Amino acid sequence: MSKKLVTVARMRKLLFVTGTRADFGKLEPLALLARDQGFDVTFWVTGMHMLERYGLTKIEVQRLPGVSVSEFANQDGTEAQDLILANTVIGFSKFVQSHQPDLVIVHGDRIEALACAIVCATNYIRCAHIEGGEISGTIDEILRHCNTKLASFHFVSSEKAAERVARLGEPKEKIHVIGSPELDFHLRDSGVQIEEVRVHYGIPFKDFGICTFHPVTSEQDTMAEQARSFFEALNISGRSFVVILPNNDPGAEIIFSEIEQLPKDRFRVLPSMRFAHFSELMKNAACIVGNSSAGVREAPFLCVPSLDVGTRQNRRAASNSITNVKADDQSSILNFLKNEWGKRYPKCKEFGQGSAAERFVQLLHSDTFWQTDLQKTFVDHA
Repeated sequence: MSKKLVTVARMRKLLFVTGTRADFGKLEPLALLARDQGFDVTFWVTGMHMLERYGLTKIEVQRLPGVSVSEFANQDGTEAQDLILANTVIGFSKFVQSHQPDLVIVHGDRIEALACAIVCATNYIRCAHIEGGEISGTIDEILRHCNTKLASFHFVSSEKAAERVARLGEPKEKIHVIGSPELDFHLRDSGVQIEEVRVHYGIPFKDFGICTFHPVTSEQDTMAEQARSFFEALNISGRSFVVILPNNDPGAEIIFSEIEQLPKDRFRVLPSMRFAHFSELMKNAACIVGNSSAGVREAPFLCVPSLDVGTRQNRRAASNSITNVKADDQSSILNFLKNEWGKRYPKCKEFGQGSAAERFVQLLHSDTFWQTDLQKTFVDHA
């Protein structure tokens, strides 16, 4: 790295916001490369990371060498989303007043990202939004587009996402296609062997699928039936699964109750996993099922067949390796588990080839990046 780039990096304080195990997996590659190239990196840790029920995953952030970590408990696990939003705004506002970051990096569509983007916008702090411009058809999409309008810079995963961000009135020179950051991690060796993963997490079977089923906040009236039908189909199939517990969105309790009834000899239930271990598990899975973004983003990149259940990832991605079904369509679920189990597909490169962090940091080294006017204006593209 040139002397000029080192000087630019050392002058800049980057603040990454993480509220879930999922967004941390996407932000980690960006933060580590920025750290390695001389930027001052801090993680502001909140949300699910702070809750023991979900694995107390703040520990994963604490393990990162060479970065600072600040923690804030924004909920007790029972509060409504609007109260969590308010709590986070207050906590983050107080933190940035003392920390004085040069750039705040938020990801995706979670309440925590929205709260921090609001604080940045109202205090004229540079804010970069990771993976904006994506669609799903749920409330997540609304929050994601709000974050786009609040942020100063946009690091998106695909050309289609870039087009959507532009249609929201954002200047094209602020939109950068870098790909999905978590693919950077999956591209390299995980550093662990599958047998180590099985022993560490007490997974008794070698032939397994991975299941993650989150609540859909706009469908709480039907979540109980969706969860019952979906997990019943998995049980009927006779297959074995590693089940990762859902996030803490409203409706999670319903899913927890269904998971608790699954036979323990074929369903290994885990609150969370270290990202390296989860990466290795996905690479060796017979399939990935549920409604997590891992099924529509990471599974196609890893050549693993996936079953996308319900509307949560609606229109998010398309690939020959992805099968879309309704949660109550047990026949289609069982057909997938019979016919797709253990197959492998050509690698999907729609969301990058595992070089997002390199592109991200390269842009941060540009003097023009830091000279942006923080007063936003709507751009009508011809």
